[in-house]
Amino acid sequence: MDEIERESMEFDVVIVGAGPAGLAAAIRLKQVNPDLSVVVLEKGGEVGAHILSGAVVDPTGINQLLPDWREDADHPFKTPVTKDQFFLLGPAGSLPLPNFLMPPLMNNHGNYVVSLGNVCRWLATRAEALGVEIYPGFAATQVMYNDEGAVIGVITGDMGVERNGEPGPNFAPGMALLGKYVLLGEGARGSLSKVIIKKFGLDQGREPGKYGIGLKELWQVSPEKHQPGLVQHSFGWPLDRSTGGGSFLYHLENNTVAVGFVVHLNYKNPYISPFEEFQRFKAHPRVRDTFEGGKRLSYGARAITEGGYQSVPKLSFPGGALIGCSAGFVNVPRIKGSHNAVLSGMMAADNIVEALAAGRANDELIGYENAWRGSAIGKDLFKVRNVKPLWSKLGIAGIALGGLDMWLNTLFGWSPFGTMKHGKPDYASTEPASKHRLISYPKPDGVLTFDRLSSVFLSSTNHDENEPIHLQVLDPALQKQSELGVFSGPSTRYCPAGVYEWVDEDGNSVAGGPAAPKGEKGSENRDEGNAREARFVINAQNCVHCKTCDIKDPNQNINWVPPQGGEGPVYANM
Repeated sequence: MDEIERESMEFDVVIVGAGPAGLAAAIRLKQVNPDLSVVVLEKGGEVGAHILSGAVVDPTGINQLLPDWREDADHPFKTPVTKDQFFLLGPAGSLPLPNFLMPPLMNNHGNYVVSLGNVCRWLATRAEALGVEIYPGFAATQVMYNDEGAVIGVITGDMGVERNGEPGPNFAPGMALLGKYVLLGEGARGSLSKVIIKKFGLDQGREPGKYGIGLKELWQVSPEKHQPGLVQHSFGWPLDRSTGGGSFLYHLENNTVAVGFVVHLNYKNPYISPFEEFQRFKAHPRVRDTFEGGKRLSYGARAITEGGYQSVPKLSFPGGALIGCSAGFVNVPRIKGSHNAVLSGMMAADNIVEALAAGRANDELIGYENAWRGSAIGKDLFKVRNVKPLWSKLGIAGIALGGLDMWLNTLFGWSPFGTMKHGKPDYASTEPASKHRLISYPKPDGVLTFDRLSSVFLSSTNHDENEPIHLQVLDPALQKQSELGVFSGPSTRYCPAGVYEWVDEDGNSVAGGPAAPKGEKGSENRDEGNAREARFVINAQNCVHCKTCDIKDPNQNINWVPPQGGEGPVYANM
């Protein structure tokens, strides 16, 4: 399995990922049995460094996990939602949508506007107080198996490896962490979760996983424009009718506002740039006034699981289970998943405690798999199961039908649509460039709208330039022939961090430069000679770990793996 001699440590439970699911599982394990040894691995340099979400948090999960949380003076839930607003945007105006038309599950009364990163930092202190060991800066890069094929632990990444893959002068081998059970709570498109799903066929009989890319900025705004607890959501412009997505504006404490934009990754047009669509959105009359005179504080991006009920894979496997967004528990119309993440961590923990008490180890937690659909998680996702497929198939009309479907499911537990299928995976939705037209995006003004590199700077992203590139192109020839030749280099546009470039011999951009005038077809505006001579440049040091490339590459030819532990973005208050 691994020829390097490694130190090893043994635990009752090994948890990968210090997100809401992983930390909730760790806390629950120690609450039920304080004698259990529990370790949590976190690839970020500190807990919360890689956590990015809107976020309006439904506290139902926290209420069950920590019923006394309101008595903790250090809790992060300082801003309750005070007002909900929904808008349909057009190019120059907006149409408010009455709240009474919204299904009750869309009501944010009782929820909190908060930084999910700060929620995780707080949960980590509660976990450590119970005796949980948390190791930030350690990325789990390999799964360990016993002779029967069951998962028995993970290996953390080697440190000090040179760009050529050879050990450098500061080389330190990763450690083997062995557990009687392993929980994977890596978030959307987790690198180990992806391996486990494939190895054990956990997605058989399920719909394909569906994703969106969420982009977010945190702003300090003028006091007179700040409304603590105001929550705004919109859909429509600037996206066209065949592209799904929407926005949020959340007013937190201390004159800060989180603004974000989500683009569903099943879009067809390879010329779409989610980052540029986000910048256009901020210039809308309904939005821009909030930020005039303000200052942008931070930026980040993250993939979001959107498949919901139909796409949740089998959760249990020999030796462990998937929890949180690794399982795909996001409620798409609510843009919420942390409550289900916490509940899934607790449910998995309870099953582990029961298994260990019975003397079991490294077997399948089938009780967890069998219970989730009848739990609060399953009921939450079941009500909204058709919103995503209706939206994808019918656009704006599908949104209206999705609202009706949620009402029927809420009132009667029934839908005329049954349970709809999603169809093909997101990467297969991308169409050849010849079928679409280039999009001419406005240049950033540096005040309200910005370029990608200045945005990445605000994410405090850092990677060692001498380490192996953690974005693996499996077949370089295929990348040139298809990703560039057929699809005109969508990686230069779907990446929100400027990681990918197609350049010619002189270093000039072939696919990622300024767009030609709108209305001209892509195949008519490319220099085919330059395309033949182009080379694929990967600026891995810019990567904010959103994993969009792993999802959206039309040939599934890019594999995202963790870089050295602790590297990547350092999100503050995101």
